[in-house]
Amino acid sequence: MTASRATGALFAIFVALLFALPAQAQKKLSGVALVIGQSAYEHIAPLPNPANDAREMVKLLTDLGFDARSVTDRDAGRLRRDLERFAEDAEEADVAFLYYSGHGIEAGGENWLLPVDVDHGSLDSAEETMVPLSGLIEKLKRSVPVTIVLLDACRTNPFPAGSLVRATPGAEPAPMGESGLTAVRGATSLAEARPSNDNLGTVIGFAAEPGLPALDGAPGANSPYATALLRHLAAMGGAEFGQVMRMVTEEVYLSTRTQQRPWVNESLRRQLYFGVAPDEPQGDEALVTGERRQLLLTIAELPDINRLQVEKVALRDGVPLDALYGILRALDETAEPPSDPSEMEKMLEAQAGRLRKMLSERAALRTDDPEIARLSEAADRAIAEGAIRTARLFMDRAVARVEETRQDVDDLEELLRRKRIADAAIYARRADASALVFAFTEAADDYGRAFDLVEKWDEDLAWNYKNMQAEALRSHGRATGERAALDAALAAYDTILRMLPSDDRGSEWAITRNNMAVVLNDIGERGEDAADLLKAMTMFEESMAVFERLGDDANWSAAQNNIGNIHLALGQREADPARIEQAIEAFRAALARRERASVPMEWASTQINIGLASFTLGERRGDAALIAEAEAAYRAALEVFTREASPMDWGMAQNNLGNTLNALGLRSNDISYHDRAAEAFEAALEVRTREAWPQMWATTQVNLGNTYVHRARHDLDTENLEKARAAYEAALTVLDRRASPLNWASAQNNLGNALQTIGQRTADVEVLQQAVDAFNNARRVYKRKEFPIDWAMTHHNVGNTLRLMATVSNEPAHYRGAVTAFRQALSEYRREAMPMQWANTMAMMGGALQGMSYTDETLDSLTQAVEATRAALEVLTVDNAPVEWATAQNTLGTCLLNLSTRSGDGATLADALAAFEASKQVFDRDSQPLQWAFAENNIGDVHWNLAALGGGKAEYAKAIERFENAKQAFGENGQLGAVMLSEQKISLIRQAMEE
Repeated sequence: MTASRATGALFAIFVALLFALPAQAQKKLSGVALVIGQSAYEHIAPLPNPANDAREMVKLLTDLGFDARSVTDRDAGRLRRDLERFAEDAEEADVAFLYYSGHGIEAGGENWLLPVDVDHGSLDSAEETMVPLSGLIEKLKRSVPVTIVLLDACRTNPFPAGSLVRATPGAEPAPMGESGLTAVRGATSLAEARPSNDNLGTVIGFAAEPGLPALDGAPGANSPYATALLRHLAAMGGAEFGQVMRMVTEEVYLSTRTQQRPWVNESLRRQLYFGVAPDEPQGDEALVTGERRQLLLTIAELPDINRLQVEKVALRDGVPLDALYGILRALDETAEPPSDPSEMEKMLEAQAGRLRKMLSERAALRTDDPEIARLSEAADRAIAEGAIRTARLFMDRAVARVEETRQDVDDLEELLRRKRIADAAIYARRADASALVFAFTEAADDYGRAFDLVEKWDEDLAWNYKNMQAEALRSHGRATGERAALDAALAAYDTILRMLPSDDRGSEWAITRNNMAVVLNDIGERGEDAADLLKAMTMFEESMAVFERLGDDANWSAAQNNIGNIHLALGQREADPARIEQAIEAFRAALARRERASVPMEWASTQINIGLASFTLGERRGDAALIAEAEAAYRAALEVFTREASPMDWGMAQNNLGNTLNALGLRSNDISYHDRAAEAFEAALEVRTREAWPQMWATTQVNLGNTYVHRARHDLDTENLEKARAAYEAALTVLDRRASPLNWASAQNNLGNALQTIGQRTADVEVLQQAVDAFNNARRVYKRKEFPIDWAMTHHNVGNTLRLMATVSNEPAHYRGAVTAFRQALSEYRREAMPMQWANTMAMMGGALQGMSYTDETLDSLTQAVEATRAALEVLTVDNAPVEWATAQNTLGTCLLNLSTRSGDGATLADALAAFEASKQVFDRDSQPLQWAFAENNIGDVHWNLAALGGGKAEYAKAIERFENAKQAFGENGQLGAVMLSEQKISLIRQAMEE
């Protein structure tokens, strides 16, 4: 049977191919729609809103030109007949549109619509008591060019948990999904089509993502999904259907505060445009709606990581999610968003603060002009919808209105006072709107005009407007690096201070001085002179004293935390670790008033600061306990910063944790720490992606490269080193010397370290020279005056590379260059301030001096080598630096052995033997067989010398035993040249014994 329906021009639909069709080629097509609303369930939980949804939807679809029919509260028989009739009506249509609002379930790969008479017993014969959806859709796909099915049936499962569904009483039971209808699991997708040649495809829209429930909305209203459809389906007159559904998706996401996000499953082969549509909003509402729809489409394209960051700030700062997304869109249209996640979050937090202030103060706006009041209210509505530019347009009109009426009240002083205050508020409101779209200079100008208007009329307002002007200037200076803007901000704050009584040392004075210190800190971080940082610290301390007196713990702890950051910044520039110790004290003081229970995010941030300072100090002192404290601080922060809630904070903590694990691995000579460090860096890279956060991605790549270098200490080949080299070179494709000089220099230095070890293991002088070039590149940034410690580090690294080049090339001049470089490093590495760095450099210099001694006619170089190495071993221990300690012991033993050989005096041989034996505490045969073999070889040389000095056959026998041990280990590790040398020594000793 076919029901009668209109066959005229119900709505226009055309298909966009690769070109636009001319008007005469557009075919007028027909469409039918069935709207089902199931509210009055008899045996399961009723739903208040589906009937309302159906009533509104059928009206909208009728206005769109569909032959639309609505049914509500249908039992199984009537619902099945309604759907059969709909399928028959659709046979002669071009588009079939089904909207269902009510309960639905999914089981065994089938979606079932629930009649109002369904009960728990219905689950044992589903084909009789419920209505399967897949058969209807398959039938429509065979007979209708376009099928659209929108399902608002993803509400929580109305049946008891664990309920099973049988299609027929004897069929195999199937478990039921938890959240209503969804894209079926383990079966063909609902929208996957096998269309005929004239079939354009199928669209299935779900009210929520698969596996998640949808909301029903407030009783008597519409569901969030229906509300969004009603608002945006009207846009089909000018937007492609896929765009409209994306608008619907993001509308629900915003209106539910991220609790619900619809999902569309489609197999359309063409883009669809619907023609005749209901009347769209007019006037102010049209502007707001138009910008909101563009905002929804922008949100639809955002990566999840950007969504999480906006959601986090909106939730934490209590501002509308819609408005914050609108601010982010405004930034994207006017400037490049910050690439650094921490800077992006600071920007969002700053804008959220402005937005919160603007919303809290809107009630204070008083005006006797109805047009200005109307425009201000329209601006408020626009901001709530995320239409930030439209809000600013309304405020432009309000300001224009102010300008028109400004002269009317100049002669009446009281009216003038009111007018000036009201007019200033309008300028300030436009300034607020400008700041929200990152037009900070325009905002500062308007705040300045507002200040000028009220300066003589209202002292409190004047103070506030000047303060806002200063903040806008600082924001511009921080974003652009313009010193003039930062200086102007300082001048504005100075004006505020002069407005206060000269003896005022209260909260306003302290807050203003604190804000001035923040600007000085920005200036100091950009300059080479520490004077601005020191001045800022003094001002923070003065403000902190006021906050302490007033009992303002929040501002006190923030100022204390800022003081800690300044100490740490200064300490990283200086050799003396006192500043870093003071930073730790300041952070711990701030933490004492930042309790985890009340301010968890601030608590976790300070934990990370403590970890960074403890790690820096531990590295300086060679103190494993401090580095372990850093690890504990990072792990504590990770209890708050989860990947889901705070992905970028979580990634930062993982990155810092990886650095700490690497340091612990170096001190314990335990490769498992480096394995865990690699896991931490890989985790960080899951959120610090190159596409979203290139600078942070590059930093973590450098750190991951460091991990490979550390792991390479436990192997003999270059596999880990080549991975490190690749990581550093990848980072340098992002890092730029001008844009991020310190990170660029760090990557160059670390690349040099990897190349140095590759060159050593492959005996490749060219690669070693590349390492020297990389270290010299780093020194182009690490100037001695500004970065003395980093400057010394690069000299140490060059010295070590030249020492290796001398060994590989037999060029004694390289040893002399190495000693010169080590002495340069020691001019900044002082034992009392940086004992570990000093000791490592002394030990390396001892090795270079020992190499020089082979071409010296005197014993001076050997004597200096012994002195340098013994001095290093006063600091290096088997506990605090096992590998470096063992290497220094080996160097000392070699120097003492050579002294004995060249002087003919056996007095130093006992000490040489003790040094070589000591090195084997670290260089054991199982974990580091080559180093162990060299130690055995050296011990053999000592016994050989002792035999030659009168020790007799017993010493010869000991020498042969050690050479045999070394030969076996060399052979097992493919060192054929060393094997041959050991055999030659054994042969010579046997000849000597026979003689």
